[in-house]
Amino acid sequence: MTETILAAVPSDGLVRAACPHDCPDTCALLVTVKDGVAVSVRGDPDHPTTHGALCAKVSRYTERTYHPDRLLQPLKRTGPKGNGQFTPVSWDEALDDIAARLKTIAARDPQAILPYSYGGTLGFVQGESMAARFFHKLGASLLDRTICSTAGEAGLNAVIGGKLGMDVEQFEHSKLILIWGSNSITSNLHFWTYAQRAKRQGAKLVCIDPWRNDTAEKCHEHVQLRPGTDAALAYALMHELITHDWLDHDYIEQYTVGFAALRERALQWPPERAAAVCGVPVEQIRQLARDYGTLSPAAIRMNYGLQRVRGGANAVRAIACLPSLVGAWRHDAGGLLMSSSNHFKADGAALERPDLLAGRKPRTLNMVTLGDDLLRSSSPAFGPKIEALIVYNSNPMAVAPEGNKVREGFARDDLFTVVLEHFQTDTADYADYVLPATTQLEHLDVHKSYGHRYWLANNAAVAPLGQAKPNTEIFRLLAARMGFADPCFAENDEQIAAQTIAADVRNGDIAWARLKTEGWAKLPGATAPFARGGFPTPSGRCEFWSQRELDAGRDPLPEVILPYESEETAPELAARYPLAMISPPARNFLNSTFVNVDSLRQLEGEPALLIHPDDAARRGLADGQMVRTFNDRGAALSRARISTRTRPGQIVGLGLWWRKLSPDGQNVNALTHQRLTDLGAGPCFYDCLVEVAPA
Repeated sequence: MTETILAAVPSDGLVRAACPHDCPDTCALLVTVKDGVAVSVRGDPDHPTTHGALCAKVSRYTERTYHPDRLLQPLKRTGPKGNGQFTPVSWDEALDDIAARLKTIAARDPQAILPYSYGGTLGFVQGESMAARFFHKLGASLLDRTICSTAGEAGLNAVIGGKLGMDVEQFEHSKLILIWGSNSITSNLHFWTYAQRAKRQGAKLVCIDPWRNDTAEKCHEHVQLRPGTDAALAYALMHELITHDWLDHDYIEQYTVGFAALRERALQWPPERAAAVCGVPVEQIRQLARDYGTLSPAAIRMNYGLQRVRGGANAVRAIACLPSLVGAWRHDAGGLLMSSSNHFKADGAALERPDLLAGRKPRTLNMVTLGDDLLRSSSPAFGPKIEALIVYNSNPMAVAPEGNKVREGFARDDLFTVVLEHFQTDTADYADYVLPATTQLEHLDVHKSYGHRYWLANNAAVAPLGQAKPNTEIFRLLAARMGFADPCFAENDEQIAAQTIAADVRNGDIAWARLKTEGWAKLPGATAPFARGGFPTPSGRCEFWSQRELDAGRDPLPEVILPYESEETAPELAARYPLAMISPPARNFLNSTFVNVDSLRQLEGEPALLIHPDDAARRGLADGQMVRTFNDRGAALSRARISTRTRPGQIVGLGLWWRKLSPDGQNVNALTHQRLTDLGAGPCFYDCLVEVAPA
């Protein structure tokens, strides 16, 4: 079957491809192939948002694909879980045994089987196409994939109706850009290019973030607020806009709902109150509001860091109100952008085939609470104990919160675990079987972006290395062994790719046949999506006040909800663990991907912890000293870097290291908790109190 599945690859030439990683830039790639080997990967200079440039990570993609540690044959565990002791086996032996084990468990209750996946690839073909079909047919538990962005999505949906916003290419024409909760130089490099163009044309750039990251250092101003206080800052800006009448009354009247109620609440948040909550100077708040109210067009680039706290969704709700107050949406270069995902329309039903459930309604488990869920016993409320875990496109041992519970769950002798991977990750060490998967250069896929408006094709540049197979092929072969005879399980990757782009006005005439040849295509539609209203909300307006939220028993207006773990909300905890920890990504890693690429890990050196000089002095810490960061959930070792880039009372633990490549076999997620955000059931990675001491 495999020969009919894999796309033809050239022995020489230039191949159009796409970056698969969890980044808003979704770059268009050009892969140079010589004698069947990919010798270079570069950005497509003709693609407007990639414009020939790649981040340091993806520019080294051949180093990752041809890494000497690539998994190139199936492996079966021979030693204790976690020791990484495996022996090579054939595909037939591995798949036959896996299918037999799954059949036995499914005969008792298929919900005891859990898929676990996320953004190892954002491609529609190698992501949740054949895999989703397999688990739907099986009747396995469903996974609520919340670990990144669902709080922000819920916040946007409540106010503007979805993950929609500005065209990133228009930011270069903005006069004011607020970069809110984002280190763009690290995590959104191509947006930063547009921001720099705007800066050269006289625009003012302001970074709003708890630490002075690389982006903040290159902006005109940095508003260094406490983690989880963004909604308070947004309300203080509204207060000033209202009291100084920096408002677009016509836009508010025509295209919004609930201004009177929002006004009443905003007037309860003068800058003095917000300054006390946020830990920023009163005058800085006033100046920021003055700039936002008087510099036009004004644009906001939000990213997902700000919503990884208890009140993250409501913070996004509050910020999303701002553009409509000043009429910024009237302009191509005004408004906001957090995600462009809903500008696209993929045919999810054709890809994932939920009809294969045939009326069954399996339970849904939240991927954030994996640690707790793996340790639960069967109960009427929970359902069956998890007996099998199939992991693909994820490394939960590194990325899931409260990591010690995750490890305890993976270490269960009665848990059958299968991992599809490129490398022997922390998670793969705990697998019963590790199945070698292809990288982006070895398979076909279709991509959209959540940071721009282009569909992209990924054509296979080289044949799969060793015995590696695409995710789709692995699940096809498993489906055959499970006896799944539905025609959809025989579809090849080309057929799946052709189903991805829905026949929808949002996509215009873009189709796979065109895309795979041209490489990329831009969505049609207005650059300024809400210049005349038309929000995809029930009212068709920007909803400052939400009937949907009220009907759900929640506050119809955005709320200021402080972190679970802070001096204000948990004073006894803060007395023991007085430092707030945030754990943004290290510049040369992307989640836990690329950590094992030698050149990139050498650039990072080792796990680092930024601590303010005042906090270091109180603890007798010296720069460069190995320190132990700890709380009731766990501890992790790192190298102290005494720095004013973080606030007093706050540390920055740069992530996300593999456990096995860390000094003590831990990373920052030993410290994070599994509690969920206010809306969207997302994680609270940046809502965490700790203490630091010499190692």
